[in-house]
Amino acid sequence: MRVLVVGGGAREHAIARTLSIAGAELVHIAPHTNPGIARLARATARSEITDADAVVTFAERQEIDYAVIGPEAALAAGVTDALRAAEISVVGPSASGARIESSKLFCRELLARNGVGGQPRFEAPRSLEEVDALAERFGGPFVVKPSGLTAGKGVWVQGSDFIEAKEGAAYAKSLLVQGQRVLLEEKLVGEEFSLMAFVTDSGIYPMPAVQDFKRALEGDKGGNTGGMGAYSQRDHLLPFLPAADRDAAVEIIRQSVAALRTEGIEYRGILYGGFMLTAQGPKLVEFNARFGDPESINVLSLYEEGNFDELMFGVASGRVDPNLVRFRLRSTVLKYIVPPGYGDKPHAGGILRLDEPAIEAAGVHVYFGSVEEVGPSAMQLGSGRGIALVGEASAIHEAGTRVETALAHVQGEFYVRHDIGTNEDLARRREHMRQILSPGAKPSPLPLSVAPAAAPPSSAASPDRFL
Repeated sequence: MRVLVVGGGAREHAIARTLSIAGAELVHIAPHTNPGIARLARATARSEITDADAVVTFAERQEIDYAVIGPEAALAAGVTDALRAAEISVVGPSASGARIESSKLFCRELLARNGVGGQPRFEAPRSLEEVDALAERFGGPFVVKPSGLTAGKGVWVQGSDFIEAKEGAAYAKSLLVQGQRVLLEEKLVGEEFSLMAFVTDSGIYPMPAVQDFKRALEGDKGGNTGGMGAYSQRDHLLPFLPAADRDAAVEIIRQSVAALRTEGIEYRGILYGGFMLTAQGPKLVEFNARFGDPESINVLSLYEEGNFDELMFGVASGRVDPNLVRFRLRSTVLKYIVPPGYGDKPHAGGILRLDEPAIEAAGVHVYFGSVEEVGPSAMQLGSGRGIALVGEASAIHEAGTRVETALAHVQGEFYVRHDIGTNEDLARRREHMRQILSPGAKPSPLPLSVAPAAAPPSSAASPDRFL
């Protein structure tokens, strides 16, 4: 089939690569050239991804079978609606459905109206005068969230981004003054994880769980970013995430899709839940209406070769064969190469020279994001996340070691978080969760996700080698 991929980041490169492996014929539209996608696509166009008319015109000219939309901005701008009006199937919700991401207030109120579990307490002040009283009402740490799209960088967490409640209140007021809606939510304590699912008329189909690293600096210090990297575990759980809690998160996704449908909103696309595993089970931090970046790059690197094109067409057209939801039982670690100062004041323009054959020979995949190809094996870094390196192995730390080995084949000035996927970081997260669940418990080398030997790797499917 001929498929249009909308968007030009490393996430879209991963989507394009997985479709290409399955034999799809690719065409691509984005504001800039992605070096990796350019090698795979038979035709490309340069346009803003929010320009629905330009996207539809290109799609019709290329006579595509369906489209896959990567970035949230295109979904919020109604590009999906325009394509469907032109009778083109799309992997991606309508602008109405995408409000589950583009309006955090809509999401919380939707789920509250429909009794969906796993929600934190929240308030949505409408005036400057309300902010102080509502912040005081929490009686404990809280989080300030702009209601609209922020690329993962607008959330302030008490204890990390501000200390005193009055500082958080001042930030909330500054957002209201700018004309934005804002949410105050209780601060959840635990370990975050991401769970994506293919969603269409025939049901929801979960993918392996992933943990991403939002903070810019090692040890989870520094400001929030779009994501510095991520890892996944061989059994599709996580060191701190048992199958029962993963299944509870899947149920929250299922209830949320049902809530959308109850209110007359069709959803065909990806629904990605950001969750916090707490002492009371998983709680929803936020929903995203598309593949996560970086999480989808980890997950798509594990997709069984040969059927992704058919799977995505099933999502777009309304019926998925569950036998196509197939992921290898391997661990992955992704680390993003970014410009120095990324997350605060990125120094764009640096030239990287990379030996892609040597990197691939080390068992590491290369996905291009905010870079421009300026010569043989030479890439110029933009201001965003530049290159994603994804290692695959049996154990998480082994996959991380492969990425570290591959970094020797990248020359130039850049920054990367070396602590992602190390045994030390994994142990710290595991013990953090253990203490939340059982304060005072003795440290243990065993992951909290250990299951009986006879248990399947995932309760989402039969006990064979696929999820």
